[in-house]
Amino acid sequence: MTTPRPRSLAPEELGFVPRPRVSWLSPLLLLGTAVRVVLAKLLGAYLDKRELQHQFPQPVFDHSEGELWLDYVADLGDGFDATYTVAELIGRPELEVEGRTLPRGRVLVMGGDQVYPTASWQDYEDRFKGPYQASLPAGDGGNLYALPGNHDWYDGLTAFLRMFGHRRSVGGRATDQVRSYFALKLPGNWWLYAIDSETEAYLDEPQLDYFAAAARDLAAGDKVIVAVSRPTWVLSASDPRIYDTVDYLIRTIITPKGATIPLMLSGDLHHYSRYATPDGSRQLVTSGGGGAYLSGTHQLPDAITCPHPLSTARNSSPAESFRREHEYPTKAESRRWALGVFWRMPMRNPGFLVVLGALHFGLLLALLGPPTTAVGAAAVLFGVSVVFAKPTLGPWKWQALLAGFLHGTAHLGFALLCVWGWTRFDLNDWWLFLDLPLAMAGGTALVAAYLYVAGLLGVNTNELFAGQAIEHAKGFLRIHITATGEVTIYPIAIPRANRVWLANPNGAADAPWIVPQYPVPVRFIEPPLSI
Repeated sequence: MTTPRPRSLAPEELGFVPRPRVSWLSPLLLLGTAVRVVLAKLLGAYLDKRELQHQFPQPVFDHSEGELWLDYVADLGDGFDATYTVAELIGRPELEVEGRTLPRGRVLVMGGDQVYPTASWQDYEDRFKGPYQASLPAGDGGNLYALPGNHDWYDGLTAFLRMFGHRRSVGGRATDQVRSYFALKLPGNWWLYAIDSETEAYLDEPQLDYFAAAARDLAAGDKVIVAVSRPTWVLSASDPRIYDTVDYLIRTIITPKGATIPLMLSGDLHHYSRYATPDGSRQLVTSGGGGAYLSGTHQLPDAITCPHPLSTARNSSPAESFRREHEYPTKAESRRWALGVFWRMPMRNPGFLVVLGALHFGLLLALLGPPTTAVGAAAVLFGVSVVFAKPTLGPWKWQALLAGFLHGTAHLGFALLCVWGWTRFDLNDWWLFLDLPLAMAGGTALVAAYLYVAGLLGVNTNELFAGQAIEHAKGFLRIHITATGEVTIYPIAIPRANRVWLANPNGAADAPWIVPQYPVPVRFIEPPLSI
């Protein structure tokens, strides 16, 4: 039975609520996220449902007949405008890009974080399923496979497995997987292994058994695309051990078969970047432009070594050197986007401004009180500022410690200036309460300035961009595999997310329910890449 086509954009007709973009610096969201991260760290091993997946079937999905077009998208499920802009373009029967006609992928692979900010069933319905069903509501849209990211993991994969593991369709696409990881047999002796290594723990035994069984058909000379939820090749600069889990599967299951890994794919960082060996034999691609807030690229290293030389893993794979070949947005564009923290962050996080102003006002009152209270308040301020800079992470430990100290000094100096002005001019108590809006404005300006300067040093780069919730500069990959095994990657750039939508009640059964009022421009991020 065909779902009736909605005649308006009303939620009761669409069957879901188009959600606004997430305000990532909302105090309640920050608190909730912090609690979930702590619980995930403390209880992750106990909530890990991968150990239970040994009871499920172990299919390897065969898509090896003839040629294949495959789409890859990651980090979707944030605000409707950006998510649906990408979904609607992916769902079109074909896409015209710079004079080339690219058919829709028969396989759609989602690389992680299908929903933000939490993995609740309602968020999955509104932020993921609703938009993707509306973009391709019916017809033979091929197959959909999904890999969980850290946000999908916040409830221990409960909602993720209910969404993707019950072999239900999402509009015109079938979901066949029954586990949180999967293997695809592709044309021309190519394979795709999607590995669920999100918990930073050892790979679970059922998953190792699954890929060992899948690798029985691997032959010398076969080529494997390895998809993971995070670009551990880049993140290993901050944590040299983070690549070890994936490397263990590569060197124990794939390499002994004589197969090679010309391509690794990931999302998690919400931009596009590509690293390659000098001879181009291996490409490491991050493509996280599916709809979540834009991440900067100006902090990316120019070169990496993988596995990291400081890795403590025994018998790790031989280290290879990679150079950054391309990024989107460019580093210059990324720095310009970063400047927006001074106006986007205040506009898109009003709750953060209110709480920051209240905290500054409380600090002002503490400085006017007994010396012990003033010293205690200053100590708390410096402690919070240093912890916020995360001085235990990454190669910039001392820079982060210094940045946190200077951040705290700036806030304390601003509060002392307010105290000096109030006492110097002998203002009455009514003037004191006028310091509340001043504290809100001044505190916000200091946080924005700190995030911008710290971002130039590689500190708090995620917070610099998350607070701005930039919906533009999105993208995805369209990959063509011929019957004889030639692979071409088309990296698609979507410079601006659409924000004006129209209902499409008279479209065909497989036509989108919602269409953009104006054409959505697309282009290639870089020239198509043959591997």
